[in-house]
Amino acid sequence: MRILGVDPGTGILGFGVIDVDQKGKAKLVDGGTIHTPKEDSDSARLLTIYDELKSVIVSHKPEAASVEKLFFAQNVTTAITVSQARGVVLLLCEQHNLKVYEYTPLQIKQALTGYGRAEKKQIQEMVKVILNLDTIPQPDDCADALAAAITCSMNMR
Repeated sequence: MRILGVDPGTGILGFGVIDVDQKGKAKLVDGGTIHTPKEDSDSARLLTIYDELKSVIVSHKPEAASVEKLFFAQNVTTAITVSQARGVVLLLCEQHNLKVYEYTPLQIKQALTGYGRAEKKQIQEMVKVILNLDTIPQPDDCADALAAAITCSMNMR
């Protein structure tokens, strides 16, 4: 099964695509980030996210998507803009008939490390190990998206 993982963001949106075989072994297909300029309007930034993520979906044809749920306790403005980007992601998934799975950061940490309060570095290291990579995927947003995809694969078993 091919799974798209997404770490939503307006300035930087992370994405990762993995293939998972019948035994549950995950393999990296693609990963990266979508950047939008701060000086662009919100609508222009959302259109950039839409166009670029659509291109990823069309070229890789995932069957499912794993999208990180928002967890913001402090900055309401950031939460609103990230929610808008998240809405674009969910719309794209629906338009391409992807089954959507959503996980909180705590659930992702728990799945990858067995500890819901794991440090970011621990998650990144587990992404590297699980996908049998030589280095940790960069930037962090890409590693976070891959972690979401891996969490989805683990919960599907």
